[in-house]
Amino acid sequence: MPPMGHPGGGRNRHTMKLQKPKNAGSTIRRLLSYLKTEKLFLTLAFICVILNTLSALAGSYLLRPIINNLVKAPDVRTGTIQLLKGLIVMALVYMVGVVCNYGQSRIMVGVSQRALLQLRKDLFVHVQELPVRFYDTNTTGDIMSRFTNDVDAIGEMMNNTIVQLVSGLINIIGTLALMLYTNWILSVLVIVTIPLIVKGGASIAKRSRKYYSAQQKAIGTVNGYIEEMVTGSRVVKVFCHEDQIAGEFKTINEDLRDKQIRAQFLGGIMGPVMHNTSQLTYVLVACIGGILCVTKNFDVGGLTIFLNFARQFSRPINEVSMQMNTIFSALAGAERVFAVMDEPGEEPDAKDAVEVPSIAGNVIFDHVTFGYDPDKIILKDISLYARPGQKIAFVGSTGAGKTTITNLINRFYDIQEGSITIDGVDIRKYHRRFLRQNIAMVLQDTHLFTGTVMENIRYGRLDATNKEVIDAAKLASAHSFIKRLPLGYQTMIEGDGANLSQGQRQLLNIARAAVSNAPIIILDEATSSVDTRTERHIEHGMDRLMQNRTTFIIAHRLSTVRNSNAIMVLEHGEIIERGTHEELLAMKGRYYDLYTGITELA
Repeated sequence: MPPMGHPGGGRNRHTMKLQKPKNAGSTIRRLLSYLKTEKLFLTLAFICVILNTLSALAGSYLLRPIINNLVKAPDVRTGTIQLLKGLIVMALVYMVGVVCNYGQSRIMVGVSQRALLQLRKDLFVHVQELPVRFYDTNTTGDIMSRFTNDVDAIGEMMNNTIVQLVSGLINIIGTLALMLYTNWILSVLVIVTIPLIVKGGASIAKRSRKYYSAQQKAIGTVNGYIEEMVTGSRVVKVFCHEDQIAGEFKTINEDLRDKQIRAQFLGGIMGPVMHNTSQLTYVLVACIGGILCVTKNFDVGGLTIFLNFARQFSRPINEVSMQMNTIFSALAGAERVFAVMDEPGEEPDAKDAVEVPSIAGNVIFDHVTFGYDPDKIILKDISLYARPGQKIAFVGSTGAGKTTITNLINRFYDIQEGSITIDGVDIRKYHRRFLRQNIAMVLQDTHLFTGTVMENIRYGRLDATNKEVIDAAKLASAHSFIKRLPLGYQTMIEGDGANLSQGQRQLLNIARAAVSNAPIIILDEATSSVDTRTERHIEHGMDRLMQNRTTFIIAHRLSTVRNSNAIMVLEHGEIIERGTHEELLAMKGRYYDLYTGITELA
């Protein structure tokens, strides 16, 4: 998959690697833990399974007296009456099985769906707790695949396979007991052939398991690529890359096809192989049973039901083997789900973490050194300060570390050396939630949620009143265009604001930051996606917004940072120049070259 740039340091994006299950037993136990609150319903379901299986066995055994009575009946009338009586009893027995089968199906659907409800909840809650690093190194499509394809595979196993395994085990035990009771010689013959059937299935299962794991990973890769290309469809069309991405998709799609063929083929042949093996047993039983009827006075009814039992005995084994593809898909999916759930969340707050009544906004970087990877340092010995009401701007080439600095203020990442303090307190001493509530961010990439305009702005502070939301919109110069929308502030936004222009989406994003009343504001290329006229509107609103607030600005348009209190010029993770606009021009250094156009800002 084509690499995606990291927002701050140009790191490559990759999907989480799926390892072969190291402990399938542990994965199964972890899945079964989601059923621990369903003990009553599981007990009822298993009672239904037992009764259903016993009714099937009893119904089969009733054929013996029916056939024997027909053979021994003195006349047709007597035989017909006995046949009708036997069929009525069989019908009643099988009716019990039908009712129990319906009951266990209804119960297990509820049990499995409640378990999946909890599993999805645990996964979603944990995903919210994961650090930004996780999202920087995993594609959205692959993460989504774990919520959909993988969880659905688990649901399929919980809904059907568990019941079939229990039913199959009971069926095997009950059938074996009835076979021994009917004829021990034929029973030994059937038992001797069991290892051949089991070994054949185990051999295929061992090979197919790894292919099902590879299949689930390939599905995540395809989903991730589709999500990226659909999201970036406009960019693809602008640069006429339709043929290129079609070729790339063909490659990963063919890889998925190949892995699915291997997995589905091995899973598909398991049933026929074991079925044909069991058919050999059936033939042997029929031949030898016929000989016993002639030489040992074995009754015809006994031979009939034994042949049925011989087929029934192999049927649950075949059914379980046919479920192996579901089991392998579910285990592979469960491992992928648990791999996310086992990802470490953000480090817990320090035991002595604090919250203060209010934050003024004195921010100090003291000899800060940081790298996303310890072996690759991004920021080198950064020192700076910002006082309330000051506007600090960062300029420099892409990858110089501008966005990284703002990520550190939010504690999206923790530094390796030095310290960052706000109002004299190390940011690691604040509760992380409290810290972020006091920092508002406006990013270059806007994101709006499905809901009204009012709700999207209020996302910055959920307890904001309607008046505060409208005031924030006015502050961000968004009020005038909002009033022109069909329903004003109650206009629904869908598709990440597809019915709005890029500039309008950014204005709402800025209004969202304004309503938060945070004392520290970070603007990461906030005006890069708007036209010059809208930019002037935003600047007027931001000037009002930034009063008495500490503001950090990252901008490519140097005209937007002219009135900053201090401008930091970064190159290769170091501050090479600092000062006001006039002071930096007087230096005639890197900033002067950028501003006068001698060199371009990459």
